[in-house]
Amino acid sequence: MEGATVTTTAALLSGGMDSYALTFEKRPHVAITIDYGQRPAEAEIGAAKLLARRLDIRHEIVHLDMRELGSGDLSANKPADAAPASDWWPFRNQALITIAAMKLIDSGVDELMLATVVSDSSHKDGTKEFIELSDALLSNQEGNMRVTAPAIEMTTLELIHQSRIPLSLLAWSHSCHTSNVACGRCRGCNKSREVFEGLGLADR
Repeated sequence: MEGATVTTTAALLSGGMDSYALTFEKRPHVAITIDYGQRPAEAEIGAAKLLARRLDIRHEIVHLDMRELGSGDLSANKPADAAPASDWWPFRNQALITIAAMKLIDSGVDELMLATVVSDSSHKDGTKEFIELSDALLSNQEGNMRVTAPAIEMTTLELIHQSRIPLSLLAWSHSCHTSNVACGRCRGCNKSREVFEGLGLADR
């Protein structure tokens, strides 16, 4: 349509099953993966690269060593006193949104999508309020970038079904919080196992 505005989209692609399904469904113009010092960074980047290649979308990777600021399973440090769960890294999503926006500011990106799902609301940075506040903050700054979470009212299973991602491709996602090889014990691995069981696949 003449005069229609074309939105340039980006997605935070961690390599986990939620971001895999969202990226597959939405086919953003660019996917961005951030190595912030998390223990499974190598495997996450590998999984993200594979999906980006399959979808033929631009893939940006940012390396920033924030290990000394980490907490819990994703880091080599003990959980912070304020941690609500073992996998909590202080202000992680806030930092990732900012880093992604800094990287993408010259790419003409209008919308940054996060693969937040309903179960993430157990963390403050997984709530609708957090997404709305992040959107208001980022859109008020240079670049007018928006922050969205298209699947925030869905479960992971609902997102996967809606995305129609092939299970053979989803199997390449990496959700472990502690290692580049799935440990089978952390919250990420437990969630992955439960989701694959819900999909009718007892063994990944």
